[in-house]
Amino acid sequence: MSFAAQTKKEVTLIQEDECCRRTELSAIVSQNGILTEIDERPALQVETENVATARRIYTELKDLMNVRPEVSVRKKMRLKKNNVYAVRVSANQMDAVFKGLGWTLPSTLGPLALQVPAPSPVVLAKKKCCKRAYLRGMFLAAGSVNDPGSSSYHLELSFMEPNHAQYVRELMNKTYGLHAKLIQRKKGYVVYLKEGEKIVEFLSVIGAHQALLKFEDVRIIKGMRNQVNRLVNCETANLNKTILAAVRQVEVIHLIHDRMGLDKLPPHLREVAELRLEFPEVNLQELCQRLGGKVSKSGLNHRFRKLEEIADNLRAGLR
Repeated sequence: MSFAAQTKKEVTLIQEDECCRRTELSAIVSQNGILTEIDERPALQVETENVATARRIYTELKDLMNVRPEVSVRKKMRLKKNNVYAVRVSANQMDAVFKGLGWTLPSTLGPLALQVPAPSPVVLAKKKCCKRAYLRGMFLAAGSVNDPGSSSYHLELSFMEPNHAQYVRELMNKTYGLHAKLIQRKKGYVVYLKEGEKIVEFLSVIGAHQALLKFEDVRIIKGMRNQVNRLVNCETANLNKTILAAVRQVEVIHLIHDRMGLDKLPPHLREVAELRLEFPEVNLQELCQRLGGKVSKSGLNHRFRKLEEIADNLRAGLR
């Protein structure tokens, strides 16, 4: 089971007051509901690919609206051939559902997302728990979240109607400070989060605490792994730099030895030249220690630059 499916399964087990249950159900039905026609009579159908969400829709319709929904299952034909669960309410019970959700029965067939307006801010202003329930319903209906172990963090909610998407984005940002972004895609609009910290906050808002803990565990491990990789890369870069510098210094000293002899160097330059030939693999700090600490790293580096100047002059035929 994917991380998104596990998260949805977890939040469908949350038990709350009736006001929150109605708010959550309204979010799901507004996004996934379709006004269709069966046997030449209108019917309400709510579709989802998540079995836990389908069970939640069925239970809430039955308990809150006192209706007897029907459930059917079909295989999705395109791309991933997942099951699609359809919870259907017949014409003679449909009025009770729309009335219970505070909506007017649409006059045309089609997706409810294009016909049912986003809730007024007044509807959710009184109770903070209902705001959480509304976002939870939106996630169950139209949400997805990447596995925290994947290459990038991503949580999104998909919408067909721009005003609805904008309303949810403002609810996420103004109420919870989630910094959600909104973009348009070919088939609609997407409200999304990219920051791992904000995804964790969203999971907390909707009550997905087990998913939150798993997300944080993986995020911490990834952070530690990245930190270790950075340290290793830094150490490797420093080691390569030390080796290349030592190789260049040894080449310079050999050139001076072959062209003029090390005995003609000033005593302080001859000392470091012979020490480098004796210890070609050590860094400047270790060479300073072998000199008894009488020369600093910058002083030792200055002596090697003097040797390089002498080698450059030898190559140019100036000595």
